[in-house]
Amino acid sequence: RVVLVGNSLAFYKETKTQTAKPGNRPESSVDLRGSLIEWTKEMSSKKNVFRVCLLFTHLLFLISGSLSQNPLDYQMVYALRRSSSAELLDCSGDEDENPAKEKRDSRMTLLRRMNSDSSEKKRVKSRLRKFITKRPPLQSLQEKGLIKDQVFGCRLETLCDREKENVPKFVQLCIDAVEKRGLEADGIYRVSGNLATIQKLRFLVDHEEKLNMDDAQWEDVHVITGALKMFFRELPEPLVPYNSFEHFVSAIKIADAAEKVESIKQLVWSLPKPNQDTMRVMFRHLKKVVEHSEANRMTAQSIAIVFGPTLMRSEKDFSNMAVHMVYQNQIVELILVECDGIFNPENKLLR
Repeated sequence: RVVLVGNSLAFYKETKTQTAKPGNRPESSVDLRGSLIEWTKEMSSKKNVFRVCLLFTHLLFLISGSLSQNPLDYQMVYALRRSSSAELLDCSGDEDENPAKEKRDSRMTLLRRMNSDSSEKKRVKSRLRKFITKRPPLQSLQEKGLIKDQVFGCRLETLCDREKENVPKFVQLCIDAVEKRGLEADGIYRVSGNLATIQKLRFLVDHEEKLNMDDAQWEDVHVITGALKMFFRELPEPLVPYNSFEHFVSAIKIADAAEKVESIKQLVWSLPKPNQDTMRVMFRHLKKVVEHSEANRMTAQSIAIVFGPTLMRSEKDFSNMAVHMVYQNQIVELILVECDGIFNPENKLLR
C-alpha cells in the first residue's frame, strides 16, 4: 500500500485493513521534493496511471484501479498533480527556491526528451528507408565496374567472360592439382576436407590472391576437392541450367540404351558454351578418377552419388527431391561412362 506522508511516498506491505497500523514501519519511501508528476496514457493501457520523475532521474509509475472507489487515492493524486508547479507539500520553508526550480527544469527537460524518442525513431526509420530506396541496384554497380563479382557464387558465364577463359581458372587449377597428386587418394571427392582450410582457400580465390596449390597448407587433397565441390554448389545456376534439367530427366527415362545416350549427347551440346566446356573438362577429369578406382575406391556410381545433386537440380520442385536424386545420379553416371562418345568433337551434333 502507498501512503503520502509529508514530502514522501511510503510503501507498506499489503494488509487486509485499508489503513496502516500505528507503529508499522514502511518497506521503503521516496522523497518527492523537486519531482514532476503528470498523468500518462502512453506508458500503460490501464486507467489512472501517472508517472513521477524523481531527482535522480528514476521514474516511478503508480496505478490506482478506481479513483472513485478510493477517495484517499484521489486526494493523493490530486496533491501530486498540484505539486507539479511547486515544491511538493514543502512545509519547511527554509530551502532556497532557485535550486528547486533548476531541478524541476531539468526534470521537465528529461520528460520532453523521453516524449520525443518515438518521433525521433520514426524520423530515423524514414531517412533509412529513403537511403535504401535511392541506392543503385547491384547490377548497375557491377556494370559500371564499381563492384566486382567474386569467384564463388558468380554466374558461370559471367566468370568465364571476365577471365576470358572457356573454363573458370579455379576449376582448372583444382583439377590439375588433383591429377598431379590425388588420383589415388582414398575416397577422393567423397571424403570431406577441413572446412576451415577450405574457407581459407575460398577467401584467397575470391580476393584474387595469387594461389599456389603446391603450398604446404593445401597438401591435403581433400581440401582442394572440397573447395571444387563448393564452387559448383554455390553457382547461382547449376552447371546443368534449370531450364535443361527436366529435359535431361526425360532423356534418362528412355528405355532404349542407344537412343538414351544420343538424347543426352544432344542436350549436352545444346548447353551454353561455358557450361558445355566446363562439363567436358570436369567429366574427363572424373573419368580419370574412376580409372584409379582400385586405389581410391571411387567407382562411376560413387562419383555419380557425390556429383549428381551438385551439378544439376530442379529450380522449384522440391517435393520430389528423392526421385530427382535418383535421376541426377543416373544422368551423371551415364555421362561419365559415355564420356568419350558424348564429348568427342567428331561426334558433335549440329546445333
